[in-house]
Amino acid sequence: MKQLPTSIFLKKEDGKLVPKSVQDKIMLKHYVDNMEEGSIVKVTYEDYSLGSYAQISKLQASIREISNYLGYSIDEVKNIVKHKANLYTEDGNLKSFADCSKEELSQAIECLMKLGDQVGFPLE
Repeated sequence: MKQLPTSIFLKKEDGKLVPKSVQDKIMLKHYVDNMEEGSIVKVTYEDYSLGSYAQISKLQASIREISNYLGYSIDEVKNIVKHKANLYTEDGNLKSFADCSKEELSQAIECLMKLGDQVGFPLE
């Protein structure tokens, strides 16, 4: 039986990749149980702990648009967004977007959208 593609999260534990949650474990078992013998599965690994290029690209493009609209520099708007999203390193400096997790970048995008609404320049 042909199955739809399924994604699960794995975490490294004791040198091995194991399902991140009980749900991931169940999904993996269900997928394997329903495979025909001899089936081939393509596995792609992506470090999910850091944000994606798509998120960073969206942030950079939107920051550029707002900075042009407001007349601020790109770095000024970038710092405002990082501050509003609470993106700080352990030593109190603003984090680079490249060092942010997917969740942190999502939070930054949300803050940027709110900033756009606040200044009368809604972003999509």
